[in-house]
Amino acid sequence: SQLLVQALLRTAQSAGGTAMVLHKGEQMSGAIVVQIVERGQNLGLFERVTDLEGHVSLMAAGPAIGCEPSEINQYIERRTRVDPDIWFVELDIADGQRLAAEVLGAG
Repeated sequence: SQLLVQALLRTAQSAGGTAMVLHKGEQMSGAIVVQIVERGQNLGLFERVTDLEGHVSLMAAGPAIGCEPSEINQYIERRTRVDPDIWFVELDIADGQRLAAEVLGAG
């Protein structure tokens, strides 16, 4: 998980965007949730999930698009309280969902 998150951060930054870890999870097996932001506007939270056949995808998670930032913060707090191994990453870049899917193997 840590290697995927680092690759996501580097790729976003090299493409001219910003990226930061909102919550650091377990290095090897922590789940990864990416908050996609474009020019400061929240476009949603997406969790990297693997189905029973081993296919990886990004699934919408958390509060609805356009919600208040406090709702996102509360969601992150709840999830990390239940699963301290989870990673939360924020990407602020154009077409961030596509970039996250490519880097996280969900493309």
